[in-house]
Amino acid sequence: MFEHTRQVFNPLWNQLHLFQNEMNRLFDRWGEDGGRSQTWTTFPPINVWEVGDDLEVEAELPGLRLEDLEIFVTGNNQLTLKGERKPVAPDKAVRHRQERAFGKFVRTLTLPFAVDPNNVDARFENGVLKVKLAKHESAKARKIVVRGDTCA
Repeated sequence: MFEHTRQVFNPLWNQLHLFQNEMNRLFDRWGEDGGRSQTWTTFPPINVWEVGDDLEVEAELPGLRLEDLEIFVTGNNQLTLKGERKPVAPDKAVRHRQERAFGKFVRTLTLPFAVDPNNVDARFENGVLKVKLAKHESAKARKIVVRGDTCA
């Protein structure tokens, strides 16, 4: 009898557990204030890759204006993106759904190696920021000459 009851309620229990997880995700996304303010922990989404002696960073910033964007290189290995995306809805509009966040953001990346802060190229086109950072000389690979004893 006990085994049969366990088999019947196990799928139901699993479904309830999945439902609870989904509800937790929903409330985490909305936050304590019901979603009226936005906190961006992973905005903007970023891709980073190494090409030869350069590091390339690409960030998606749709709806951001160039004058609302700043970038900084600090400590030879940190890139900071700072900006603000302004709301696009009229002030007196009634919001029914908002999935695109707006407001101020700061995102700092620790880069995988030191870069030359004087050799950075940044371009902002069609809502995408592309930053090319040259490796610092100290981060570049150097060939080491190996010396040894010669035996006769």
